[in-house]
Amino acid sequence: MKARLEQLAHRRKNRSFLCYEVETPVFSFNWHYHPEYELTLIIRGEGKRLVGDSYEQFDKNDLVLLGPWLPHTWITEKVNKQNNLAIVIQFSLEFIQPLLQYNEMASIKRLLQKSDIGIQFSDKKEQATALIQKMIGSNEFDQMMLLIQVLQVLSHGKANYLSSVTFKPLKGDKSEHRINKVFQYVQKEYKQTVSLSKAASLTYLSESAFCKFFKRMSGKTFSDYVNEIRIAHACNRLIETDDNIFLISQQSGFESSTYFNRVFLRKKGITPSKFREIRHKK
Repeated sequence: MKARLEQLAHRRKNRSFLCYEVETPVFSFNWHYHPEYELTLIIRGEGKRLVGDSYEQFDKNDLVLLGPWLPHTWITEKVNKQNNLAIVIQFSLEFIQPLLQYNEMASIKRLLQKSDIGIQFSDKKEQATALIQKMIGSNEFDQMMLLIQVLQVLSHGKANYLSSVTFKPLKGDKSEHRINKVFQYVQKEYKQTVSLSKAASLTYLSESAFCKFFKRMSGKTFSDYVNEIRIAHACNRLIETDDNIFLISQQSGFESSTYFNRVFLRKKGITPSKFREIRHKK
């Protein structure tokens, strides 16, 4: 399944940007992209967030800014008693660009430039969240003023980058279909056996040609990408369950606990047991 181009212009009609709530029992896999910037705030819900070649856990209060053309989706893995709820703001370059020429917008301009690979905000969220929630129900002029305030607040906060700096949004290139088939294959099968030959066959390339293709498109090797997704799942299990580490390594797709421990240490800088200990103390 390729990332789907989502057309938002017809939804904006005569408006400069969109601000709306999404309430749903589950966030389904909807791998898509669009030419607009997108700011998404999760009010209720938890699961996995895929942005470019990033695969991470999300929960309530997750706040992410995405640049144009960056493929993304949020996925909930279980149904909760309450519907999932998100606030989504989407605005075009044509809307924001005339404002960026002013010196007062310098920090926002830098923020938007960095959003090409996706940004997740680790502070200033309380202030930004209050402004975003205020946008719902406000008139169009007040929404526009509030959006500028939100971006200004976030431009002075700490940010975590999501995709690797080498990830390149594909913008409809024919390679898009092939690489996204691979991303979806890994997303579906990472708990089981992920086959290099199967991934290569999805792209109609030999294994050696596929490895070069994947490295060029994602900035990392295929095995490293698979391990990152598996480690992200393992981290979630270490936090949420009391399962022993050997079982978690198996549930995350690692055939060997020794290899799991080695990869975990390389990716996280600490052992799985130390990771669990630190997180349980928080």
